Amino acid sequence: MSTPTYVPGHGLLRGKSVLITAAAGAGIGFSAALRAAEEGCRAMMISDIHEGRLQEAAAKIREATGLERVHTCVCNVTNEEQVQALVAAAERELGGVDVLINNAGLGGSRLLVEMGDEEWNRVLDVTLTGTMRMTRAMLPKMMDRGRGVIVNNASVLGWRAQKEQSHYAAAKAGVMALTRCAAVEAAEHGIRINAVSPSIALHDFLKKSAPKELLDQLASREAFGRAAEVWEVANVMMFLASDYSSYMTGEVLSVSSQRA
Repeated sequence: MSTPTYVPGHGLLRGKSVLITAAAGAGIGFSAALRAAEEGCRAMMISDIHEGRLQEAAAKIREATGLERVHTCVCNVTNEEQVQALVAAAERELGGVDVLINNAGLGGSRLLVEMGDEEWNRVLDVTLTGTMRMTRAMLPKMMDRGRGVIVNNASVLGWRAQKEQSHYAAAKAGVMALTRCAAVEAAEHGIRINAVSPSIALHDFLKKSAPKELLDQLASREAFGRAAEVWEVANVMMFLASDYSSYMTGEVLSVSSQRA
């Protein structure tokens, strides 16, 4: 089935400020940043561990959307000092963060019996603990204002089994549980926390981290017979970030066309 037509912005984030982690390159994070600008956000800060690619991403967003207030900050979400510095910079430059999108994650393929502690810990530190660190740092700021939205990036592997994905699946299942529990704590402060759970969205990093044969096989299992475009996942993030999802919190939305 052919790729659907790109959906134009509808002003879903008009007047809001947005902070997005792992937004350089051509993956879901960059697409979410581009979509946020297209949806009318007043300002954003994008973060990544790659300074050069981060600046390139900011320039592309400015050129494509006309949004001038695209700020950047290098951050490794496994480093608490850098996380705190990112949140402080975003609060300062954006005049307060309305929406946080936790996109940073790390995958890979390895049989469990061949996986060392270092590889296991690295995937969980970036994907799960990094999401926790960002949420923990951002929540007090949002609590002081009595409003805010956090959108996390999970995966259908948090629900489903796949060979060589024990570390990544465990991390993403943790992101789902973190989303639900943090949402209950945040709700009384007027803050919503939800997550998207993509099945397969092709981008350069995924192509480098998994064999083409496996990716083709996974895409063929989808009802549409193809992988998602990264912007199709970002579209659901925009819905969760917007006021259209005002009664949703602690939810994990599957972005998938996979057959049951």
